[in-house]
Amino acid sequence: MSNMKVLPLLEPEASGAVAPCCPPLTERPFTAEEAETAARMFKALGDPVRLRLFSAVASHDGGEACVCDISDVGVSQPTVSHHLKKLKDAGLLTSERRGTWVYYRVEPSVLAAMGKLLTIAPAAA
Repeated sequence: MSNMKVLPLLEPEASGAVAPCCPPLTERPFTAEEAETAARMFKALGDPVRLRLFSAVASHDGGEACVCDISDVGVSQPTVSHHLKKLKDAGLLTSERRGTWVYYRVEPSVLAAMGKLLTIAPAAA
């Protein structure tokens, strides 16, 4: 049994704008919860196979990729499925089963949240 819990990367705002999981790294020190969320995301992306799979899904035409289209990363199909599950558990991918295939998608809000996390905070006025 896994003790891993999934934390959302972002909370939707009423205005529809993207709210990142954490402030930019340079804005202020993270809270314990923010650090846990960001670490889970970076840990999932810290494996070269997972990073290649995440990139393959994110850059695929139409913004989603069938598992059958992204399995050529130098490991067996069961290992690909394992890594895709880790990315999904970290909140980086969503999936949808269509017949016998599973399609994966990186939500634009996830990429936006990751980008905001790694930006330099605006100077205080």
